Amino acid sequence: MNTFGFKETHKDLKTNARTGVIHTPHGDIGTPCFVPVGTQATVKSLTPDELKMLGVQLFFVNTYHAYLKPGIDIIKKFHGLHGFMGWNGPLITDSGGFQVFSLGKKRYVNIAISESAVLDRDRSASVYP
Repeated sequence: MNTFGFKETHKDLKTNARTGVIHTPHGDIGTPCFVPVGTQATVKSLTPDELKMLGVQLFFVNTYHAYLKPGIDIIKKFHGLHGFMGWNGPLITDSGGFQVFSLGKKRYVNIAISESAVLDRDRSASVYP
């Protein structure tokens, strides 16, 4: 399958809650579902095979953390996130913008990242106390 889609499988007439299936090129996802977070493109303490046996259908990968570690060069060596993670099912990612701003506050520093640094994939950032 090379397309995305959604098929509703049940709808509660009283609340309008629904279940369904999301179709992706990497497999189907029954909804609702539990989605583990692979912060640095790995889910800690369990292998992809173990997670699949537990019924996990997809992973969430944080773009900013994966960019920092393992990093783009390592991910490229594995031909992308799927290869690096050893996972052939669906993945979802975020923009990483939340971490750029929230981590600075937790560490009591301001992080300035320019648009050109993002476009050029420059890992350096200006940090001010």
